Amino acid sequence: MLIDSHCHLDAPEFDADREAVVRRARAAGVGRQVLPAVDAAGWPGLRAICAGEEGLFPAYGLHPMFLSSHRPQHLPLLREWIQRERPVAVGECGLDFFVEGLDAQSQHDYFEGQLKLAHEFGLPVIVHARRAVDAVIAACKRIGNLRGVVHSFSGSPEQARQLWQLGFLIGLGGPVTYERANRLRKLAATMPLEHLLLETDAPDQPDAGIRGQRNEPARLATVCETIARLRNEDPAVIAAATTANAQRLFGLPAA
Repeated sequence: MLIDSHCHLDAPEFDADREAVVRRARAAGVGRQVLPAVDAAGWPGLRAICAGEEGLFPAYGLHPMFLSSHRPQHLPLLREWIQRERPVAVGECGLDFFVEGLDAQSQHDYFEGQLKLAHEFGLPVIVHARRAVDAVIAACKRIGNLRGVVHSFSGSPEQARQLWQLGFLIGLGGPVTYERANRLRKLAATMPLEHLLLETDAPDQPDAGIRGQRNEPARLATVCETIARLRNEDPAVIAAATTANAQRLFGLPAA
């Protein structure tokens, strides 16, 4: 049994066949999914989707790439949502220094505001860190006593070690299936399994087998099999370890 630790099943790309996507995921062994929000407008819809299907778990947050949608009042509103809804995590939140035009100070303000909420409620954070891993590490150190996952990790082995020391896991998905992703594949082959989560980031980041197509959570099996080959291990070993990691981090019930 696999857990997709990062899937945007609430995205409009799934509006036409969301139930079928969930069925295909289950048939592929992906029985549970963590669905992180990206903006306040999406929280009600995300809640409804998770309530309507067994095995879907919401996280509420403010994604840095949707900065234009965020307002200062969304942070106190997020606190109310967390207190009332009891999600499995805060997120997706973080920093993105790749996309041009995203104000760095505003990103930091929203990110640190969400880190403080995670600290207050004792929840893990689901972090987006694109060309911003060092800044994410620094922010997490400033707040302190945090845990979570940096999803779609693309940093260095040293950055990964710093995150593990802070109590963070790293999420790997479709990018690790591309043969040219040498640094990422080496990390996947050598890192301690207790720090690894599997993810799809669907509908984004398709694996090499569906390059250019819509991604979906059923493809998590391909990610698992790729990492198993890189480590010369049985896919069942990777599945069991990463499932246990996700259950522990997000407080998910046993399957």
